[in-house]
Amino acid sequence: MAVLTGATPDPRSPGYCLLEVDRGCFASLPEELLVPLGLVVGNALSAATLERLQSLADIEAAYRSAVRAQARRPHARGDLRRRLIQKQHPPTAVEVALERLAGRGLLDDRRFAEHFAATRAARGRGPARLVKDLLQQGVDRRVAEEAVRVALVEEDIDPEVEMRRVAVRRVAQLVGLPVEVVRRRLLAYLARRGYQGAGVRETVERVIVPGSSP
Repeated sequence: MAVLTGATPDPRSPGYCLLEVDRGCFASLPEELLVPLGLVVGNALSAATLERLQSLADIEAAYRSAVRAQARRPHARGDLRRRLIQKQHPPTAVEVALERLAGRGLLDDRRFAEHFAATRAARGRGPARLVKDLLQQGVDRRVAEEAVRVALVEEDIDPEVEMRRVAVRRVAQLVGLPVEVVRRRLLAYLARRGYQGAGVRETVERVIVPGSSP
């Protein structure tokens, strides 16, 4: 039976305790979560207690991995969940870790979506592409659509104006090609960038033939 052979404050993490089981390093865990277990150094650990400690260790590992990921760049909850599971963290531990992260204000899909939409809209992404990209990040559709609307308003970005800017820049790269080729490629390019509707074709015609009317 496993024996708890050490339990000392973690000098690198205030409020954490370094546990040693059978004289081997086990994990650094929050002291408040260990109190209910009534751990005593030198005592054997029951199967239930050892299982609980392992569960806490899995959660702590997933949480720390999530914090590091968020420090590198913000993630949507669904995307972060997928990444943690891909790193072999147990799904149940991942869910608890994500709840803990959200509870500390470090994980918020609405805030993430608005920032994501604002930065990419300023780079010429259209509304449809922004929503699509957010859905791929695991953001709920309603949250994604509202975030795009809010971002465009707050950043004072007019999709029609932005679409024309993107189209003009793209046409400059297609100089010398037949008009029909330019038209076809420009329509496809704007569609990929997330611009849709009748205004797309009108913009293409105006850019290809300056001064033309819709």
